[in-house]
Amino acid sequence: MEKYVLALDQGTTSSRCIIFDKKGRICSTSQKEFTQIYPKSGWVEHDPLEIWSTQIEVVKEAIDKLGISIEQIDSIGIANQRETTICWDKNTGKPIYNAIVWQCRRTSDYITQIKDSGFDSVIKEKTGLIPDAYFSATKIKWILDNVEGAKEEAEKGNLLFGTVDTWLIWNLTRGKSHITDYTNASRTMLFNIKALNWDKEILDRLSIPINMLPSVKPSSTLFGYTDKDVLGKEIPITGVAGDQQAALFGQCGFNPGDVKNTYGTGSFILMNTGVDPIMSEHGLLTTIAANPEGDDVQYVLEGSVFVSGAAIQWLRDELQIIESSPESEELALAVEDTNGVYVVPAFTGIGAPYWDQYARGIIVGITRGVNKNHITRATLESIAYQSYDVIQAMKQDSGIEIRNLKVDGGASANNFLMQFQADILNTSIQRPLYIETTALGAAYLAGLATGYWKDKDDIRENWELSKIFKPSMDEQEREQLLKGWQKAIKRSFSWAE
Repeated sequence: MEKYVLALDQGTTSSRCIIFDKKGRICSTSQKEFTQIYPKSGWVEHDPLEIWSTQIEVVKEAIDKLGISIEQIDSIGIANQRETTICWDKNTGKPIYNAIVWQCRRTSDYITQIKDSGFDSVIKEKTGLIPDAYFSATKIKWILDNVEGAKEEAEKGNLLFGTVDTWLIWNLTRGKSHITDYTNASRTMLFNIKALNWDKEILDRLSIPINMLPSVKPSSTLFGYTDKDVLGKEIPITGVAGDQQAALFGQCGFNPGDVKNTYGTGSFILMNTGVDPIMSEHGLLTTIAANPEGDDVQYVLEGSVFVSGAAIQWLRDELQIIESSPESEELALAVEDTNGVYVVPAFTGIGAPYWDQYARGIIVGITRGVNKNHITRATLESIAYQSYDVIQAMKQDSGIEIRNLKVDGGASANNFLMQFQADILNTSIQRPLYIETTALGAAYLAGLATGYWKDKDDIRENWELSKIFKPSMDEQEREQLLKGWQKAIKRSFSWAE
């Protein structure tokens, strides 16, 4: 009886399930979008119950599509949108508030207070993170401070916190497992990445009771079993990682110097730095890589670009310049250049390496001759420019010269964007045959724990190159374009005149 590994890929805009075979091939997939909730400007929420219902729905759909029995599922891996914060009543299992999404900026004032008090240096030293509303810590604090009765219930031990992986595991196991992994814990701004535990000093500073927090394990180990009533059988959940660390693992980024960029809703560039954490001097984050149990903990440098694929969605949904995301490539290639236009898609502030939470999006260089093709091209180019800024910071922090960049995620299918990225970086870009490396990484972590894949070498054999993009732009043009980008992005900063 052939066995498969099932991956839950719970993202910012949709829940997906992908079933993989031993070769790492996609055998079945199902996806369902869910509601994006915007209560106020800069606020973003999800309904946790909708996250759960869409996720379990696509699991059943993917199994049915493949026509296999539940007995043929070896194990389950979970990759999830990180930092998104859910608090629920441990007795009823019901959320006490909507999930506060990683993109949400409502806690910017808390962050300002932390920085003004000088406590930001403590947070950076212990967590590897630059304090920002992006992370879970101040989102939990906001719920405790603003939801009626939340603080009292938390102090009584009746409230639980979890990132999305923890919420899914809780529901899959029917409340038997309240657990997360090192990668997700390291994105909460509450986890000491050197001591590998929840940090009491930070918890006390933010008045967050430790009893709300899940237990923490390596990314490839046993997290619990699905309840029989959920899927009809107890299936081991043996792989968990935040989506970006899962993608690095799926790209076989096992060695120091390995770099990947996932072009999803945002762009997330991760470099494996090995067993020693490198504390960034250039606005990057230090965080934990997905590691199997028994291996030494490895660390990564990460640069987060908040708006990447979301900028293409903006062209489609808000500006209605395009009808579908693939159309953006066609429009961009219809013109030779952007006609001097730069788009800075700072819709939710700017992440690495600048970290300006009050920056806002702008379009500069518009003249009478600018049309929708130029704006579309400039929007795609902005994704590559933002990634360039992060990778330059990575080189400076690590001292490692990046010879090639592995790419994945939906927008990596855009050939124009990938070629422009290679040109602006002056580095070759490698796109694998399967760009769904987030789900694949979760599957690999799960299958390693059960012996479905025997070791990392077994996994490496599955990696296949689809296309390589080599730089072809001359140095003078590259420098001129980058100079224009620097002028444009500076105008989006909150302190710009």
